[in-house]
Amino acid sequence: MANVQAMCTQFKADVMNGLHAFGASVIRAGTTKDAYKGALYLVTGSRGAADTVYNTTGELAATGGYTAGGAALTTATAPAISGTTACFTPSASISWSAFTSSGAFDCMTVYNDTSASKLQVSVHTFSSQSVTAGTFTLTMPANTAGNALIQIA
Repeated sequence: MANVQAMCTQFKADVMNGLHAFGASVIRAGTTKDAYKGALYLVTGSRGAADTVYNTTGELAATGGYTAGGAALTTATAPAISGTTACFTPSASISWSAFTSSGAFDCMTVYNDTSASKLQVSVHTFSSQSVTAGTFTLTMPANTAGNALIQIA
């Protein structure tokens, strides 16, 4: 099965239960934001809306400049409201240098690295890529409705 772009269904309930903090929070016991990561998946990875936690099945192999678990997302920009849509986009692009992929990949998942169970947030697909001894960069979109990486309308 192919990877399917989606906001993970469990994430929607997790947000209502206060399990994620993309910005500083005064609701939970702590007031610090959580740490998030982006992991890359092979075209055969089968990631989608049913994902509940970070899963290594179908993830790129930890070789050629890629580290298992992916890369940290920079969260210097707090979630915002754009019109009637809540938006969050990492504040910096993600880049892997001296990168050789272990196969064709077309997907990045975002997950909460602070949570003990590595709660899954979303799945983002793009055209199939294969990189040999190069730099692979995922450029982050504007933090506005219709563009933001994560949106709740």
